[in-house]
Amino acid sequence: MTASTTGAGPLERGGRGSRILVRVLVVTALIWTLVPLGWMLLSSFKPTAEVTAATPDVWFGPTLDNYRNLFSGGNNLGPYLRNSVVAAGCSALLATALGALAGYGLARTKARGKHHLSFWIISTRMAPIAAVVLPIFLIFRTLGLIDTLPGLVLAYLSFNLPFAIWLLNAFFAQLPPALEESAQVAGCTSWQAFRHVILPLTRPGLVTTFVLCLVFSWNDYAFALVLSGPRTQTLPIAASQLVTQTGIDWGQLTAIGTVVVVPMMLVGLAVRRWLVTGLTMGAVTGE
Repeated sequence: MTASTTGAGPLERGGRGSRILVRVLVVTALIWTLVPLGWMLLSSFKPTAEVTAATPDVWFGPTLDNYRNLFSGGNNLGPYLRNSVVAAGCSALLATALGALAGYGLARTKARGKHHLSFWIISTRMAPIAAVVLPIFLIFRTLGLIDTLPGLVLAYLSFNLPFAIWLLNAFFAQLPPALEESAQVAGCTSWQAFRHVILPLTRPGLVTTFVLCLVFSWNDYAFALVLSGPRTQTLPIAASQLVTQTGIDWGQLTAIGTVVVVPMMLVGLAVRRWLVTGLTMGAVTGE
């Protein structure tokens, strides 16, 4: 067996046909994902009459009326947008911070059965929202957290935190304990070693955890529907209110869909370098 054959990957060994198949699958996935998003963005700039036209028209005179209507009069989207930013952002920050502390402790503990504990933590995230939303509603009603932003943050945190702990635990487990030991020999405390040595090395994991928790909270509908009120409704609730018994305002619906999707796409693009590394579980391995 030659050196070139030994170092060849599966695609190289499979030949040209495998590479073509992979490219076809990638292009198909991109078309499947991007065409609906592109059509939604395009429709958001169409006049109402053309959005609902029987024959779709790609060439039209663009207008900002759908966006103006979203931020004017009784349909003002500003409070909904603010509530989404505050609730999703605070929940993602708290989940990442607490998940880093708990994940590090879980990765470094030598207690028996810690793998069972790790599975139990992530299993709480597997529970369907429908099974927990009623108990959470009853607890929050007793505590006076219904129709409050802290209530939404806590509700999102209850589902984001197990995921953050499980994901960051995997990152911390890949770092050799010798890193902390060397820092402590140099005079660092345990907290200083964690803050100045471990956290910078797990930056891809922290960014990935934050972005995923932010997306989960930003897109949530069930918790916001049950726990929010007139003062704390979020963007998904605003979108649902455009579907009424008298009809559907497709122009504003595509515009609000764009407002919901574009910020998360921009966040993903802004941190794509860390996000890709984190999703592939990139970290320091070996001592």
